[in-house]
Amino acid sequence: MAAAPKVWLKAGRERSLRRRHPWVFSGAIERVDGNAAAGTTVDVVGSSGELLARAAYSPASQIRARVWTFDAREAVDAAFFRRRLNRAIESRRRLGLDDAQMACRLVYSESDGVPGLIVDRYGEFLVCQFSSAGAEAWRETIVEVLDELCAPRGIYERSEGGARHKEGLPSRRGVLAGAEPPRELEVVSGGARLIVDVAGGQKTGAYLDQQRNRERVAAHARGAEVLDVFSYTGGFAIAALRAGAKNATLIDSSADALALAKREAAENEVLDECRFVTADVFDELRAMRAAEGRYDLVVLDPPKFVHSADQIPAGSRGYKDVNMLGLELVRPGGVLATFSCSSHVDAALFQKIVAGAAVDAGRTAQILERLSQPPDHPVATEFPEGDYLKGLILRVH
Repeated sequence: MAAAPKVWLKAGRERSLRRRHPWVFSGAIERVDGNAAAGTTVDVVGSSGELLARAAYSPASQIRARVWTFDAREAVDAAFFRRRLNRAIESRRRLGLDDAQMACRLVYSESDGVPGLIVDRYGEFLVCQFSSAGAEAWRETIVEVLDELCAPRGIYERSEGGARHKEGLPSRRGVLAGAEPPRELEVVSGGARLIVDVAGGQKTGAYLDQQRNRERVAAHARGAEVLDVFSYTGGFAIAALRAGAKNATLIDSSADALALAKREAAENEVLDECRFVTADVFDELRAMRAAEGRYDLVVLDPPKFVHSADQIPAGSRGYKDVNMLGLELVRPGGVLATFSCSSHVDAALFQKIVAGAAVDAGRTAQILERLSQPPDHPVATEFPEGDYLKGLILRVH
C-alpha cells in the first residue's frame, strides 16, 4: 500500500492536536507531501515528524484537515466506519431512543468521531448530511454501513448549506438507499405527533435538538396564553397545549411551515386553540407591543443570527432586540423561554444579552432553568464547537 500523503505542521502549531481537537486550519500547515486530493486520508505530523493524527484533507476549506483518529495504529477503512457508527447508534439505544416511531439524531459529526456527518432518524427512515470532503469521500461506505446496522426502509440525503459550500462541494438531495420517504412522515416526539417534511423541511426535516426542551417549557404552560415566536411547525406551542395551555399564537415568516403546523395541531387535537400568524417576526412583535398584547408564556426560538466570529456584534444586537420585544410581551409573573443556536454565542454571552434586554425592556427577570441540547446531540469534551444550543427559562416581573 502506498504511503499516505503527509501534512506537516509549522513548529509550535501541534498543541491543539495534542489536546485532541479534531481540526487543522490552513494557517497551521507548513507543507503537504504527496497528492492530497479532497477527502484523501492524510497523516498529520508535527514539525519534528511525529505522527499526530490521521485526517481527511480538504484543500478548499480553511479547516484544511478533519481528524478521523489520533491512534497511529488505526486504519481508516470500512471497518473503521462500522466501529464509529455502531458506537454512536448503540449510545442512542442506551438512551432509550430505539422506538421505531421516534425521531432522534443517530450521528452527530465530530462529537461522534465522524467529522462532517449528520444522521437523523425519523421512524423507519434515515436522513444524512455529508458536509465535509472526508465524509463525502466515504459516502457510499457510510450508507452501506448504516443500511446494515439500522435496516431502515430508506436512507435519504440532505447535503446542503454553507458548511458544504465551504468545502467546495455541491448541494445534493435524494434517495441513497431503499424507499423514498413520504412527503409528510409522521413520528412521535415527547408524546406529540410530529409531521416531518424530509425533502423540503428545515435541517433534515425537523429541529430534533429541541425535543427535550419543549417538554421543559411545557411544564410552565398550564392555563397559560402562549406566544410561540419563530414557531416553524409549532413544536413548542403544541407541547404547551398538550400540557394544558389555554391557547397559543404561532408566528413565523414561512407560510409553508405554518401550514404544516396546522396539520400537526390537528393531528394532536389542539387546532381550535391555535392562532397562526404569517409575518415578519420583528414587525409583528412591535405591532403586538403597540397593541398592548400580553401573554403568560412567550417562547423565542430564532434562527442562527451569528454564523462566524465577526458577526458576533451584529448578531448580539439581533438577539437583544428580539428578547427585549419578547420580555415586553410577558405578563407580570409570566415566563419567557429564550434560545440561541449560534455556537459563537456562548452561554455567558447569551445570558448577558438577555440581561441587557431585560434592562432595556424595564423588566426584572429570574432564571428558573438553563437549557441545552439533548443527549442525542452529545458534546465531545475536546470539541466545544459542538456545544451550540443554549436556552433560559425566566420568570418575568
